[in-house]
Amino acid sequence: MSDNAVRTRLESVAGYLPSEETRLGYLFWLSRPRFWLYLGGPVIVGATFAADSVAQLFSPVAVLLLAYFTIPANVFLYGVNDAFDADIDEENPKKDEQEVRYRDDIWVAVVVAMCGALGGMFIFLLPSAGTQVLALWFLLAVEYSAPPLRFKTTPLLDSVSNGLYILPGVIAFTAVAGELPPILAIVAGWLWTMGMHTFSAIPDIEPDREAGIRTTATVLGKRRTYYYCAACWLAAAAAFSQVHVLFGALLLCYPVLVFGIAFSGIDVDDAYWWYPAINTLIGMTMTMGGLWVLLFGYGG
Repeated sequence: MSDNAVRTRLESVAGYLPSEETRLGYLFWLSRPRFWLYLGGPVIVGATFAADSVAQLFSPVAVLLLAYFTIPANVFLYGVNDAFDADIDEENPKKDEQEVRYRDDIWVAVVVAMCGALGGMFIFLLPSAGTQVLALWFLLAVEYSAPPLRFKTTPLLDSVSNGLYILPGVIAFTAVAGELPPILAIVAGWLWTMGMHTFSAIPDIEPDREAGIRTTATVLGKRRTYYYCAACWLAAAAAFSQVHVLFGALLLCYPVLVFGIAFSGIDVDDAYWWYPAINTLIGMTMTMGGLWVLLFGYGG
């Protein structure tokens, strides 16, 4: 299918989605619907590998975690991000093409704050280890963008702090199993998010430099950032292979892809938008493996 045909289909679908001109539509687009599964997906994976039965997989706390981290948590995370990035986003063309610019509206600010407060209900539903991980998620979600820490403006810490994206999976696993997942699984997931975050920052290198923002990508430059991402993903694959060899094999597709992009004529600005689909496919494959074990009791 040609790029024009794909674009035409996407535009036809967009006609059924809420307009950013309305408050509800603005919140919808602020939440980055393309990336909803970046937080919601790990909940599914974590709960699947923690469950000993189908009933556990669909336990009330697992369902509530999936609901929260799919939409409200994204409204909160990106609402905080856009509020504190309003000035630097003025130079970012991605805000015109794929996202929305921050709207200084008290109603929107209240909804973003309420979405954050809604996550507080889980302190009554999670074991102590889960509440500690939840607290870490909120710390990273806020301080990635907000002062005084503002991790996103500190090279390397901007990358490391994006481990927040796998924490919903850790929380879900802990909620269902009553204990933390294997440490190597957490390490592998964290390394994966570091590579994913820094790869996603490549299209922002020039706008960030113009805005005076220092990130891992602006310091390394485009070519060395590719190598950094590949190193993170290779390390993630190595760590995951110690959990299960098939997990490690799945993760190897990321360094292969990044080298393919780096040494071809593919525009990284376009390639960046492939990754929601790629990440969904990898997460779905992992989940299907977990469901196979859960339903048929065969781990290979």
